[in-house]
Amino acid sequence: MQTITFIGNGNMGLSIAKGLKDKYNIEVVGRNLEKLDQFEDHLGVKVDKYLLDDFDITEKTILFCVKPANVEEVGKKLKGKARVVFSVLAGTTIEKLKKHLKTKAVVRTMPNLAASAGASMTTLTGDHNFRKEAEVLLGAVGDTLWLESEKEIDIATALAGSGPAYLALIAEALADGAVKQGLKREDAMAAMRGLFSGFGKLIQEIHPALLKDGVMSPGGTTAAGYAALEDGNVRAACINAIEEAYTRAKEL
Repeated sequence: MQTITFIGNGNMGLSIAKGLKDKYNIEVVGRNLEKLDQFEDHLGVKVDKYLLDDFDITEKTILFCVKPANVEEVGKKLKGKARVVFSVLAGTTIEKLKKHLKTKAVVRTMPNLAASAGASMTTLTGDHNFRKEAEVLLGAVGDTLWLESEKEIDIATALAGSGPAYLALIAEALADGAVKQGLKREDAMAAMRGLFSGFGKLIQEIHPALLKDGVMSPGGTTAAGYAALEDGNVRAACINAIEEAYTRAKEL
């Protein structure tokens, strides 16, 4: 099996590694052996572990998943020249990655935490020579979408990358609403999870507007609840969330 070298052992790296562990050999590079051991324990399979200082990346396939602010520092600790770097860093340009990392090629990727369940929506852009490889690699943890510019991947980061947090807020709020009206917490959570599970399948085939129209009968419960969401400017808030996240991605 091909070996993938993870530089960085945080939550995103672990999520992706969970999706890849049955299809690739994994080695992980970090600052602290204790945290590397924790990464291995959470992953549930044996991995090769290395400290960051003077780690040789020559001809390696790198999954780069450190914090964006640490790119320059980490780059100084590495030696050699990588075959390719697949970066999962939000808002970190190809130009910056090539400036601080020695590599023959760079592909920016933006998975989300659903990678651990094999259900990420991952956007990609970068060196076209590695497009197929990127699609296969990240396709092991869900769906992929190749984009033609870094501007597009920054916008997609705001949607698909950050999106699980937005949906988690909606899910929690809906369950809280049911509890407020008298439904037991465990029943509210079960109903909410069933809602999201079914909706996830429907939205693959049906446009959101048609889904909404199919549920909303004249003068019914859905219409009343939907009007309350519009009164609360939920639509505008979602649109603004994408704008603010995209702006932040550019700042990074």
